[in-house]
Amino acid sequence: MPPKKRAQPAKSLEATLWDAADELRGKMDSAQYKHVVLGLIFLKYVSDTFMVRHRELARLVDDPESDYFMPNDAAKRSVLEDRDEYTAEGVFWIPEGHRWDDLRKAAKQPDIGKRVDDAMEAIERENPTLKGVLPKNYTQRELSPENIGGLIDTFSRQDLAAEEYKGLDVLGRVYEYFLGQFASNEGKKAGEFYTPRSVVELLVEMLQPYHGRVLDPACGSGGMFVQADKFVAAHGGSRNDLSVFGQESNPTTWRLAKMNLAVRGIEGNLGPEWGDSFQADAHPDLRADFVIANPPFNDSKWGGERLRTDVRWKYGAPPVQNANYAWLQHFLHHCAPTGTVGTVLANGSLSSQQNGEGEIRKAMVEADVVECIVALPAQLFYGTAIPVCLWFLTKNKAGVANGAKTRPRQAETLFIDARGIGFMETRTLRAFSEADVMRVADTYHAWRGTETSEGQEYADVPGFCRSVTTSEIAEHGYFLTPGRYAGSEEVEDDGEPVEVKIARLSAEIREGFKKREELQATVIAALDSLVARDE
Repeated sequence: MPPKKRAQPAKSLEATLWDAADELRGKMDSAQYKHVVLGLIFLKYVSDTFMVRHRELARLVDDPESDYFMPNDAAKRSVLEDRDEYTAEGVFWIPEGHRWDDLRKAAKQPDIGKRVDDAMEAIERENPTLKGVLPKNYTQRELSPENIGGLIDTFSRQDLAAEEYKGLDVLGRVYEYFLGQFASNEGKKAGEFYTPRSVVELLVEMLQPYHGRVLDPACGSGGMFVQADKFVAAHGGSRNDLSVFGQESNPTTWRLAKMNLAVRGIEGNLGPEWGDSFQADAHPDLRADFVIANPPFNDSKWGGERLRTDVRWKYGAPPVQNANYAWLQHFLHHCAPTGTVGTVLANGSLSSQQNGEGEIRKAMVEADVVECIVALPAQLFYGTAIPVCLWFLTKNKAGVANGAKTRPRQAETLFIDARGIGFMETRTLRAFSEADVMRVADTYHAWRGTETSEGQEYADVPGFCRSVTTSEIAEHGYFLTPGRYAGSEEVEDDGEPVEVKIARLSAEIREGFKKREELQATVIAALDSLVARDE
């Protein structure tokens, strides 16, 4: 009897939609196709939210008990097509003829690409906050009407409609899932617009942004904001508890972020347009409660030669060859007096002595702004195996952080060596389980004296975490590599005296060498016999 095949888990709706959309890509480059697909998801979202409000108004104008009641069809229509009735509720106004249902009905028409472009232009024209944001490339040669029509049909599926009926957040989840899939396809280039979910979740769980101003000066496609919003919702908060500020220098990525926030229903200030946080700071006066970011690693083209005397360089002018310490000081500059910075950087930032970086790091440690360093494992990012670290900075260790009471921890820094956590989600990509995330986050919060998931108290764990004084960091030359301080994991004593163990291991090694010599002699003899036979 043949063995039974293991039942495969049912595909998620997001995965099913991705497979259908990816099949329609053909030979089109993933980087181009990304904007085509995500633009359509956005278009469906704004159209669907418009129709939710439209149906609500239609019910109200028919209800004699409602203030909206209208006695005839013309009056009812005037309410249904009153732009202010939508925008007052935070709903984008979608002109007639450009709504999703109009496009769905025309999906098989040869001019569907132009119809989509026209819809994008009309929506931008009617909603100033979307000006210059939406893709208008649906008539390009690489896209056939069949491709576009197929995508429209895919996003008009009944199973998606059923999920949308329960909550339009499903389109936000689809958008986020597709971003991750495109990042996987694009490999190393994905770093410009996408931070892997595991890293984002860990940063947010450690920062705990329950309420306040959140800033990401290198926001990519806005994933940090989406995760912060999820965190607030998971803890019973309201979307209005957070104020979102961001900046992104890549124009196409800035557009992705604007759409990503919109499909999540998040109001965010990402500046009037894309811009460089160093050269054209969009939020110069902002002091945020939480600064969270994944800036470009080791950026050598950040324009530092033009900013040698900038006010942000409180701890020393960063080298023009590398932006790591420019980012750290930019984040601190925008951090509120009791706020917290959480950021991802390349491991080199922990120990570099080049171009004055060691002196800047020393100044930051002596100023007591470095609160926690976390070493992470390799293979967390698409297309690169480079291991990274997390820096947590604060201007105040005296007993308060982001409005929450903490224990005083002046002249202390927490080091966490988390290189051993995680699992291989794919052959090349590592991810964190929820338990991995909470282990690191709870360690930080227990040390800090803030809320943990299990209410545990902090204790040093050899090989994993250790609280270190500033004087000890100074003794180590201000290097901040966690493994240097956390040490090695304790190994259970096997009861064998050290001198006995050394003698035993020495004998085993010598025996190994002897066997290797015997084997080597046997092989040489065999080779010599073969040579003699040929002669």
